[in-house]
Amino acid sequence: MSLIHAFIRPLGLVLLLACTGTAAAAEAGPRRVFVAGDSTVAGYGPERAPRQGWGQQLQGFLDPAAFEVRNHAVGGRSARSFIEEGRLEPIARELRKGDVLLVQFGHNDAKYEDPRRYNEPAQAYPQWLMRYVTLARERGATPVLVSPVTRRVWDFGSLLDTHARYTDAVRALAARERVALIDLNASSTDWIRALGDEASKAYYEHVPERGVADDTHLSAAGATLVACLVVRDWKALDPSLSAHVVRDTDCGAPASARADRAAQANPSQVVREAGFARTQPGPHGGAGTTTAFPLFADAPGLGFVLRKRVLHKGAGIGLHQHHKDEIYYVLSGRGRYVLDGQAHEVSAGHAMLTRPGSTHAIEQQGDADLVLLIAYPASTR
Repeated sequence: MSLIHAFIRPLGLVLLLACTGTAAAAEAGPRRVFVAGDSTVAGYGPERAPRQGWGQQLQGFLDPAAFEVRNHAVGGRSARSFIEEGRLEPIARELRKGDVLLVQFGHNDAKYEDPRRYNEPAQAYPQWLMRYVTLARERGATPVLVSPVTRRVWDFGSLLDTHARYTDAVRALAARERVALIDLNASSTDWIRALGDEASKAYYEHVPERGVADDTHLSAAGATLVACLVVRDWKALDPSLSAHVVRDTDCGAPASARADRAAQANPSQVVREAGFARTQPGPHGGAGTTTAFPLFADAPGLGFVLRKRVLHKGAGIGLHQHHKDEIYYVLSGRGRYVLDGQAHEVSAGHAMLTRPGSTHAIEQQGDADLVLLIAYPASTR
């Protein structure tokens, strides 16, 4: 059992009680979510594109009528320097009962060469993190610790864990002090491993044309996906949050993703349609010539059929009665769709559903090919 799931029941109750006890505050406006963190969390302007921090994308997952995100994260800060520079003070002045304080540090705490930021992981790092927890609890707010998002550092095909001791420290602190924990290091590590070395570059600040290859800071796509991981695991801690999440959070991949992929009896694949185009006369006695693209027709175990059919000038699909559900989607061109005795002029973007017992026919019109995408259950092949 993962550490986050070990906390779900007791901490979910704590978070739920915090929500229930703040009904009066909620009537005055949305609950505030304060975020303290470093450059992987901070917000950036368009001049820093494509760099974004995950805190910058957090509000997009939450109903603004219910939650207001206030991102105080600043680049280059550790749990220690954030406090010593007075950056926790604005949060302390505004933090109130019912609010949430998300705290992610660790990237800069490990910088041994800088005594202003360095925190050794066994004692100093958790002691500084505890300052945030204590503040939130004193104000009646809910502290949530977040382990540091992983760096994208690969070595001979393996993703390295550059935050191991700091992640262990924040996990131990959360367990000892019964603080809610979002183990972002674990979830982001699994996600990057599932993507692989090359594909994961797009989620970090890699800009080849500018010679930028940054494996610490996130791109807009990466920041959005990491924010998704944060909200997904936050929902696991506090199920009542789900009612206020406005985006799908089915994101990331479990640690078993690579093993699951390797064990697939029928592997996934990508193909190019030019390799399986087949010229055929119009189906069901239709006029003219068509080109059929039977997508994955030979893929074993597939539960549906998907094919593209191009009706060239003058071509058609003859009238016939259906014994299955079938969807026709017009990708391009113009045509006439005859369904149960009624004619419909169709063009790009039109979709047609034929149910069992219906009769239909299709005719190409105009000079351009009529291009259709067709789907139906495999069992009726």
